[in-house]
Amino acid sequence: MNQQRIALKNPTGWFAAGREVGRAMALLSDGAFKVYMHVCLTADRSTGRLKIAQGDLASALKKSRRSIVNYLEELRGHQICSVELARNQHVVGHIEVCDSFWPYVKCDGAQANGKALASYKEAIRQFLAARKCVKPVFNPADDRLAVQLFQEHVELKQIEHAVLLACARRYVSLLNGTVIGRIMGLSYFRAAIQEVRSLQTSEGYWHYLAQRVAKFEEQWIDTQA
Repeated sequence: MNQQRIALKNPTGWFAAGREVGRAMALLSDGAFKVYMHVCLTADRSTGRLKIAQGDLASALKKSRRSIVNYLEELRGHQICSVELARNQHVVGHIEVCDSFWPYVKCDGAQANGKALASYKEAIRQFLAARKCVKPVFNPADDRLAVQLFQEHVELKQIEHAVLLACARRYVSLLNGTVIGRIMGLSYFRAAIQEVRSLQTSEGYWHYLAQRVAKFEEQWIDTQA
């Protein structure tokens, strides 16, 4: 039997939708699957990674921003994508399809991975340095923990939120006189990081908490004068 050769109408812009896509379709709601397919079609083939702004994604898919946030949480919850949202809806963040749901072999390379890790560690240093109740020393134990968090694909935003949460509690204790001294390293935040990863909290809450931490910080600094 002669078999007709199948040819692509467009040689570019297509995506290899195989068993990985089938697994995602069985797990996701319609809206989340639509987001997943949009990412698959537009992400870098060598990394499965895409820069996104919530507003642009909502516009492209004709969904509300709130819906987009919910869909991204669904993708993250099923470990289909890792998501690093920007600080607000107008700034670019990143989303990456996890290996088990990406049909291409990722070619990040050791150099690219090293740069990503260095950037990741520097962001954590900045989170810690921003808080006066944390001693500004990034020791070897901190470095090892940062590498572990990177390998576990813990999002920087989750670490930033964990620092806020733990520092809020620390400032309350400092102001009440139940503890003394500053936080000595990243390991102090390990439990808070795990706590934040299990929470489903709005960005509005973290904005409020950041304001409270800034106020606590001013009060504590005044007590040190």
